[in-house]
Amino acid sequence: MKHTLAFVLLLAACGTSDDDYKQQVVTGMHDSIGADLQTLITASQALQDAAPTGHGWDATTDAAAITAMKTAWKNARVAYEHVEGATAPIFGDEDYTMDARYDDYLAKLGATGDQDLFDDQGATGMHSIERILWANEIPAKVIDFEEDLPGYKAAAWPTNATEADEFKTKLCQRLVDDAKKLHGEWTPANIDIGAAFQGLIGLMNEQKEKVNLAATGEEESRYAQLTLFDLRNNLDGTTKIYDLFRPWVQSKGGEQDDMIQTGFGKLNQLYTANSGDALPPVPDTWSSDSPTAADLATPFGVLWSGVHTAVDSAADGSVVFEMNEVAAELGFPEFAE
Repeated sequence: MKHTLAFVLLLAACGTSDDDYKQQVVTGMHDSIGADLQTLITASQALQDAAPTGHGWDATTDAAAITAMKTAWKNARVAYEHVEGATAPIFGDEDYTMDARYDDYLAKLGATGDQDLFDDQGATGMHSIERILWANEIPAKVIDFEEDLPGYKAAAWPTNATEADEFKTKLCQRLVDDAKKLHGEWTPANIDIGAAFQGLIGLMNEQKEKVNLAATGEEESRYAQLTLFDLRNNLDGTTKIYDLFRPWVQSKGGEQDDMIQTGFGKLNQLYTANSGDALPPVPDTWSSDSPTAADLATPFGVLWSGVHTAVDSAADGSVVFEMNEVAAELGFPEFAE
């Protein structure tokens, strides 16, 4: 006889207390996220190791090194996008230094900005490294957006030995150090599963913001044009961590679980329907406030509309709405926009 997953989980739930479930989640989360954080460290170190020094970068002679750095950066990105929903609410400082966007830093730094792109001060983290690695390929709309920011400094490869050495020993080293720090802090005693679950809900809600920003050049991995890649990995990471809560959710009846699984499936279909790692082209006439029927019929419009529907926090049945219902059922703080 075949049993549904819900039935199997309900059988496993017999005699298990809430405290038991909490401990199981903490252990599972520690091990799963800990593995991704180790991958983040390994990838960050590989990026640093590949960085050429002693001269300004050259597109021909340093081609292999630049390709290796980009590959390592993407590997680091996968690892971080898997964990950020759960780790960022608990370790906000590390999230900021590793994952803040250029405009976030400039808003804090003010008109002076960050005039040394390659050191370990001011703008740091994955997007600052991305901005340098893809400096020769940044889309015009991204440059148009950033040029108007107070403190803006144009992205560039290292032009001399000093800048190249700084990139390797300061900016890249800062990422390695921050990744190691986060990994070291990720201990069972420090894991607040309520905050982590709320962070997962917030990350799913943020999917619509990440799509919205594409029209103005403000999207997340804007220099490498890898925002769809980020969305897929956010979903993969959230699904993996949510699975740790499922036996507990099922022990409460699990009414929301089926809808959450359906929502995850719809997001996955949207993200896999588009090939490549970049979002589909945004129509020239696009408006997130009042998109036209014609624009909504484009690949970008279909993705935009589908994401907004799937994560609408006010819509009964959406991923965010139902995950908030689960949060309340488990005694966790709910996510609020």
